[in-house]
Amino acid sequence: MGWLEGQVALITGGTGGIGSAIVRRYVQEGARVGVMARNREQLDALQAELGDAVVVIQGDVSSLADNQRAVAQTLEAFGKLDTFVGNAAVFDYFTRLDRIAPEELEQAFQRLFAINVQGYLLGARCATDALRETRGSMIFTLSNSAFYAGGGGILYVTAKHALVGMIRQLAYELAPDIRVNGVAPGATNTPMKSLEGLNKRSQPLNAIPGFEETAARAVPLQRIAEPEDHTGHYVLLASRKDSSLTTAHIIHSDGGWEIRSAGGR
Repeated sequence: MGWLEGQVALITGGTGGIGSAIVRRYVQEGARVGVMARNREQLDALQAELGDAVVVIQGDVSSLADNQRAVAQTLEAFGKLDTFVGNAAVFDYFTRLDRIAPEELEQAFQRLFAINVQGYLLGARCATDALRETRGSMIFTLSNSAFYAGGGGILYVTAKHALVGMIRQLAYELAPDIRVNGVAPGATNTPMKSLEGLNKRSQPLNAIPGFEETAARAVPLQRIAEPEDHTGHYVLLASRKDSSLTTAHIIHSDGGWEIRSAGGR
């Protein structure tokens, strides 16, 4: 039996990168999974791969109605909800505040925060009642940018820092019924999408020349992460047996970014 045998999860941003890696790992651990994402073709491919273990929902995390529908379809398919994983996000391609035209700042802020912050809050609100019934958990994907400067631009880093407070406050408000935790990955080999129109130089992160080598050199463990490297943390936090007393906690999965370099030998 897997760590999540018999459990049901809903994962947003569940196609591509870390999201689909979490979906696959949860299924391997015995869970059934609702997968919410925007790309229909990617959702259909995941459904074909994983079959009846998943139900796929096309939707936008910044929409209340789409979040409500994702929870409802997961409950209809599997009868309950044990874990909500908020994972959908967009990047800002390292765009500095002084590189955003003043007349474009308000709209750019609203668009990025609607996905990266509001999307998590909407998903959490829509999942709360179902999670109370199972005394389940919420897990949110953060980033090393939630703790350190330089891993993104002003909008992305600010949004990720805001999510640290969100996790702590939700853990406070929802205890003792629901545990609330997070995982903070570092640089990962994914094609993370940037906010459209913000930076003309933007491209998928793993398409940046030298990205993998630069990211590896920046941490003591000397390698860039693959999406699968982070998934065990999501399994642990969803497991009632193995993390029943863990809430308001964020697991760093960033190769040791805080210490920056390996010790002398």
